[in-house]
Amino acid sequence: MKTVLITGANRGIGAALASVAEQSGFDVIRATRPGRGGDVEFDVTDPFAVKRAIAAIDLPIDILINNAGIIGPNRQATTNMDYAGMAQTFAVNVAGPLAVSNACLELLRQSNAPRILTISSQMAYMGYAKSDRIAYRASKAAVNKVMQGLATDLRPDGITVALVDPGWVRTDMGGADADLDAADVGAGIIALAENLTLGDTGKFFTWDGKEREF
Repeated sequence: MKTVLITGANRGIGAALASVAEQSGFDVIRATRPGRGGDVEFDVTDPFAVKRAIAAIDLPIDILINNAGIIGPNRQATTNMDYAGMAQTFAVNVAGPLAVSNACLELLRQSNAPRILTISSQMAYMGYAKSDRIAYRASKAAVNKVMQGLATDLRPDGITVALVDPGWVRTDMGGADADLDAADVGAGIIALAENLTLGDTGKFFTWDGKEREF
């Protein structure tokens, strides 16, 4: 049985991913913030806590899905920024996935086909000049670059690293007006994760498996 570790697995896209993965026959490790009922619990902004929690896992990880993320502060215009909120957004959305990925490396190396898939956003696209939710947009653009770099560094180890745009999904974060169902998106992302190869490393995909521009 293959094992997938999913961060932010207690709600939204993360919960949908965990449900689909279980239905697909994966052994699912749900990672959540402390007190949220995960199989492992940690704050992604605390690399030492992340490392301690992951060290307690005693089986190989075939797929890591970095899903945990936040939308950022209420006040995040370029001309009126909540800087503490912006820093927190980057801590969760950029440094967090990197910390989790590094903590999981030894367990990933025990897999025959290790993969890291990080949930990004269409709002990261550099072709957009939109400025709303700029802390969130910038954090997702930043995590794209960080994971692209991680893909380069882990390629010699045979570890595939990719990013996925889930689209606009009906969750607490996406809101009720979003056009995509979380279960459908979860199924698409799990299928993408299952089919990733080293030839896909460093690439950015849509939730339904099409390669997209950064």
